[in-house]
Amino acid sequence: MADHLRYDGQVVVVTGAGGGLGKAYATFFASRGASVVVNDLGGSFKGEGTSSKAADVVVNEIKAAGGKAVANYDSVEDGDKIIETAVRAFGRIDILINNAGILRDVSFKNMKDQDWDLIFKVHVKGSYKCARAAWPHFRKQKYGRVINTASAAGLFGNFGQANYSAAKLAMVGFTETLAKEGAKYNIISNVIAPIAASRMTETIMPPDLLAVMKPEWVVPLVAVLVHKNNTTESGSIFEVGGGHIAKLRWERANGQLLKCDDSYTPGAVLKKWDQISDFSKPQYPSGPNDFLTLLEESMKMGPNDKGEKLDFTGRVALVTGGGAGIGRAYCLAFAKHGASVVVNDLMNPDDVVNEIKKLGGTAVGAKFSAEDGDAVVKAAIDAFGRVDIVVNNAGILRDKAFNNMDDSLWDPVLNVHARGTYKVTKAAWPYFLKQKYGRVVNTTSTSGIYGNFGQANYAAAKSAILGFSRALALEGAKYNIYVNTIAPNAGTAMTKTILPEELVQAFKPEYIAPLILALCSDKVPSNPTGGLYEVGSGWIGRTRWQRTRGHGFPIDVPLVPEEVVKHWKDIITFDSRSDNPEKTSDSLEKIMANMENKSGSGKSTAGGNQYLEAIQKALKAEAKGTEFTFTERDVMLYNLGVGAKRTDLRYVFEGAEEFQVIPTFGVIPPFDAEIPYNMDEIVPNFSPMMLLHGEQYLEIKKYPIPTSGRLISKGKLLEVVDKGNAAVVKNGVTTVNAETGEELFYTEATVFLRGCGGFGGQKKPADRGASTAANKPPARTPDVVVEEKTTEEQAALYRLSGDYNPLHVDPAFAKMGGFKQPILHGLCFFGIAGKAVYEKFGPIRNIKVRFAGTVMPGQTLVTEMWRDGNKVIFQTKVKETGKLAIGGAAAELVSEGSKL
Repeated sequence: MADHLRYDGQVVVVTGAGGGLGKAYATFFASRGASVVVNDLGGSFKGEGTSSKAADVVVNEIKAAGGKAVANYDSVEDGDKIIETAVRAFGRIDILINNAGILRDVSFKNMKDQDWDLIFKVHVKGSYKCARAAWPHFRKQKYGRVINTASAAGLFGNFGQANYSAAKLAMVGFTETLAKEGAKYNIISNVIAPIAASRMTETIMPPDLLAVMKPEWVVPLVAVLVHKNNTTESGSIFEVGGGHIAKLRWERANGQLLKCDDSYTPGAVLKKWDQISDFSKPQYPSGPNDFLTLLEESMKMGPNDKGEKLDFTGRVALVTGGGAGIGRAYCLAFAKHGASVVVNDLMNPDDVVNEIKKLGGTAVGAKFSAEDGDAVVKAAIDAFGRVDIVVNNAGILRDKAFNNMDDSLWDPVLNVHARGTYKVTKAAWPYFLKQKYGRVVNTTSTSGIYGNFGQANYAAAKSAILGFSRALALEGAKYNIYVNTIAPNAGTAMTKTILPEELVQAFKPEYIAPLILALCSDKVPSNPTGGLYEVGSGWIGRTRWQRTRGHGFPIDVPLVPEEVVKHWKDIITFDSRSDNPEKTSDSLEKIMANMENKSGSGKSTAGGNQYLEAIQKALKAEAKGTEFTFTERDVMLYNLGVGAKRTDLRYVFEGAEEFQVIPTFGVIPPFDAEIPYNMDEIVPNFSPMMLLHGEQYLEIKKYPIPTSGRLISKGKLLEVVDKGNAAVVKNGVTTVNAETGEELFYTEATVFLRGCGGFGGQKKPADRGASTAANKPPARTPDVVVEEKTTEEQAALYRLSGDYNPLHVDPAFAKMGGFKQPILHGLCFFGIAGKAVYEKFGPIRNIKVRFAGTVMPGQTLVTEMWRDGNKVIFQTKVKETGKLAIGGAAAELVSEGSKL
C-alpha cells in the first residue's frame, strides 16, 4: 500500500459525524484530501431531539483547517438525501461510513417496542438506506467503499442490550452480502466492531478504560479498509479499539453426523452432544456446509443409538410459522413427545392442529402474524394457562439484488423475522420469569451468518436474530431460561424458490426437529444456552467466532494508517495463537492487555522524539494569514454581545460622536486564524473533546481602534508544556491592518489538553511578563466593584460575533456536554469584565485572564478590581453561586501622555 494514504478527489460520507467517532472520521479524511459530507441529526445518544449545529461545528473545524466539507442534517432513514448532498456538493460519492447510532439500554422484561424500533430504525434501516442510495453511484463508477458498524455487544450479546445486540449483529450479515454483491464492481464492504469513548459508551464504561478508548484508535483501520489500495479485504469483521486491532471469522465444528431415519431422535442427538462442539477439525466457511454430500454419507450409516426418549408432558410449546414445512415438523415432534402445542401461522394453522389431534395429541391454532406476539402468546395462555417453550420459526423471503432492493422488500423481511422474533419472545418472557423456566430456539440461517447474494434484507434480519439470542441468553440464564439459535438447512416453501425439487425432497424438515427438542429439554449436558448450531441432513455442528491474535499498537503514540498497513499481516493472520471470544469482556481483555503497551516517552522507532521534533518544526512555522473584514454593524453586534445597553450610544449607535469598539473586540479577528501546525502532531492522543480554554491575553497596539476595516491575523505556536497527564499549548496571533500593515492587536490563548501529556516535553511554562503573570488579588477590599446582570439571550447574541458552537445556544447539545442549559462563551464574560475595567479606569494596554468557571445566561457577574499604579488586578464571580468565573486577571492601563 502507499507510503502515505491520501484520498484526494474522493468524497466521503460519514453519518453521525457531529461528535465522537464520526467526527474523528470526518476530520481525518478531510485532512488527507477528501471532500467530506458531515451528517448528523444532532440527537442525544438515546435518539431524542435534534440539533443541526452539531454537524456545523465539525464542518467549520474542517474548513478552518483548510479542508472541504458540507453539513447534512437528515436522519439516516433518509439516506437518499444524505447521498444526494454528496453528489450535489461534490459530484460523486466514493466512501460511505455508516456510523450513526443510539442506545436504548434496558433489561428485556422492561423493554418497550419503541426501544426496539428506534434502535433498528437508526442502526439497521439507516445503514441500509444510505448504502442503497450510494450503490448505483458505486456500480456506475465501478468503485465504492462501505464501512458498517457493529459492536462487541452485537458479536457476543450484552446484558440489557437485546435490541442493540440484534441491530449490531445485523450489520455483519448485511455487510457480508454487500461484499458478495459488490465484488465484480470493485465495491469493498467491511464491518468493524469499535470500542471507542463516545456519548454512548460513557454510560457503560469505567472512566479509566474510557481514557484509552479514544476514537482516534479506530480511524486508522477504517482509513486502510476504504483506501483504493485495498482491493481484496472485503466482507471482513474487525474488532478495534484502545490500540488493538484483530480480525474475526466464523469457525464451524466438524460436528456430528447421524443416520437420517427413524432412529434420528432427540435422545440420539444428546447421546453424541460433545461431537456437536468438537472443533478439533474445524471448518472456516463462507457459506453453508456441503449438505448433499453429508446426506449421502448419512444414508450409508447404520441406525443411531436412540438414547432416552424425552418427555415433554405438562410443557406447552409454541411454534411460529408452524402451519407448514419445518414449523410443522417441530409441532408434530413436540406433540409426539407429550407437549401441548400452539401452532402459530398467519395462513393456516388448522391443518397441523387437526393432524396432531388425530395422532392423539393436544394442540390449538393461533392465526396471527408473529409481529402480533402478544396475541400469539395469549392463545397459549388462554388454552393451556402457561407457555414453556417458544420456537421462533416464522419467516418470509423477498430476494432481490441490492441494486434493485427497495423498502417494500426490506421492511417486511425485517419485521417478520427480527421484530416478530422479538415480539413473541417479549410476550412470553414475563411467564418464563415468573415460573423460572423457559426455552427459546430462534432461527437464523446460513445467509445470516455468511451473507448471500440477493439477500441483503434476509441476511441482516437473520444476523439480528442471532445477536438478539445471545443477549437474551445472558439475561435469562439465572432464571433457568435458555436461548439458542439454529441455522437449518431443509426443504420448505421458502427454499423451494432457490433449490431444485430433488434437493428439497431430500432435505426433510424432520431432520431438523431432533435438535430443537434436545435444546428445549432439560438434558443438554454442556453449554445449554447461547449456542449457534448449523443443522441439516443428519448433521449438526456448532459455529463460533475465531479471532486473530491481532496487533497491539503503543498507546502513548498516535496511531496512523501507515502503521496499520505495516502490521497488516499480524492483524489478519489466523494461526495457533488465534482465540475464540464468546463474550463482550473477551473484547475488552485484549484492550486492557494493551494498556501497558507504551513506546517509551512517545519516542519514535527511529530513536528521536516525534513530538519534540514536531514542536520544534511548528515553532518555526509561519501562517499565511487569515483575512477578517468587519463593518460598524459587526462592532455594534459585538458591543451588544458583551453587555452594551441601548443607552450606551457610543457602543450601539454608529452616528454617535464617540462611536467606538469595546477594546476586548481584539479577540474576535483571530477567531478563525490559521495555525500553521496540527495539534495531533505536537501532542499524543489529541481530541478536541478534551480541550479546555485556560487563559486569554490581549494587547491593544493602536488607539483609536477602527470601527470597520480589513484585517489580517497570523497565528504562531508559542510553546507546548508537558504536564504528565495533560499538555498546555499556547498560541499567539498578531492582527494587522491589511491596508497599512500597522499592528492592531496581539492575542495569546492557552489551551489545556487532558490526556495529552507524557511525551517528554518541557515541564514548565516560560515567563512572558504580562501574558503569564499570576495576578494575585491584594488582601484588601476591592477599590471598585461592578455588577452586571447578563440576559437570557446573552449567549445567543454573543455567538453572532463568530462563534457558532451550538453549546452556547442549543439545550440538547449543551446537555451532551454535561450542562443543564447552554452556557456563556468564556470570551463573552471576558468581554464583560474587560468592559467594566475599561469604563472605570480608561484605555487598556493589555488584559489577561484565567477562566475559572462557567456562566449561565441570566446570571449576574460581579467584577472586583484593585488598582496598583498603572495595573488593575481583577476577578469576576457569579453572584448567584459565589463561584469564580475569572481569576488571575489583570489589565495594564495606557499611561497618560503615552501614544498607542
